[in-house]
Amino acid sequence: MFRKFLAAPLVALAACASAQAPPPATVVVAFDRESIRPLIVEGVADRETGRVVEANDPVRIASISKLIMALATLRLVDEGKVNLGADVSDYLGWQLRHPNFPEAKVTLAQLLSHRSGLRDNAGYVIPLGESLQAHLTNPEAWHADAPPGEAPFEYANLGSPVVATVLEAATGERFDRIMERTVFAPLGVEACLNWIGCSEEQIAGAVVLYRDTGEVARDDASDLPPNCTIPVAEGVECSLENYVPGTNASIFSPQGGVRIGMMDLANLGRAMMVEDADVFPHGMLRPAGAAVGDGVNAGQEFFCIYGFHMQVIGAVQGECKDNLFSDGNPWLGHAGEAYGLRAGVWFDTNLERGFAYFTTAVPPRQSAEDEGGFDPREIELLAKARELVATGR
Repeated sequence: MFRKFLAAPLVALAACASAQAPPPATVVVAFDRESIRPLIVEGVADRETGRVVEANDPVRIASISKLIMALATLRLVDEGKVNLGADVSDYLGWQLRHPNFPEAKVTLAQLLSHRSGLRDNAGYVIPLGESLQAHLTNPEAWHADAPPGEAPFEYANLGSPVVATVLEAATGERFDRIMERTVFAPLGVEACLNWIGCSEEQIAGAVVLYRDTGEVARDDASDLPPNCTIPVAEGVECSLENYVPGTNASIFSPQGGVRIGMMDLANLGRAMMVEDADVFPHGMLRPAGAAVGDGVNAGQEFFCIYGFHMQVIGAVQGECKDNLFSDGNPWLGHAGEAYGLRAGVWFDTNLERGFAYFTTAVPPRQSAEDEGGFDPREIELLAKARELVATGR
């Protein structure tokens, strides 16, 4: 009798724990020259409703957004709209200068490769109603001791709003529309920035991002349309009706705000892997994949080889915390990490294979020494995915 009464509360407690912490949303998609197929699709996309995740549910992919922005930039290079080595001040209509090195120009090539001297110490989210130009006069936004082009590699989110604003100024188009015209539409994928332009169906499939504590981090119902989905200064109306392209594209979160499903992200990865000239004109992929600045970035534990928002991992054996696949092959792509999410799109051009993935509710890094590298859950997830591919499941 005692066992019977003891078992009942234990079952209830287990059920309660399960209800409180459903499995995190996780999707892994494999791609090669011929196919795109989901390998792992599991967990709950929205704990409030209990909706389970599907293979192409859109999710905020964090810094993978930078890779897509680089593709858009290189597309505009091919169109003759921008020049990677030109002074971006020529496009912006105002002079962008490091406060300590006013003679040194800032270029798109520097910004895309994190060698402009910009850093995130002053923050990188400039809301609607505030001035990007004014923000960039803050000395805290810059590496103090070296001019643009000579500054050491420093991964900085702030460079992305500058790039996006330059693209707007050069074309007269809003950044979200540039991304749609140059990347999303040619690939036939559904994606958007900060939910601007996403269909009602996409918004209904949004993956809510949770922290490992269970706390909502991003993209629950309060973060979705018709609510405001862009950063807005206090007292400013949340509307793009009067927004002037080329003034402050930070509002589109170019550093991390793309929402896209993994099937669509795999489609993008495959086009890069096979260098699809019908989608990306000649010259788009080679700079992103091959131009790596100084080659190996001294002192970097994760971004050892980094081009125009295209990273190479697994190429510097034993010296970098970037070994996701442990197969001795270099993989190209970009990682994403924010709001409890870990994500990536990676492809091996030698074997013509790749993966697009995300997983949620990942614990934060534990210490300052834990910078760089992949989370154990990511490594385990991709090992499982590779095993599924190898066994044909």
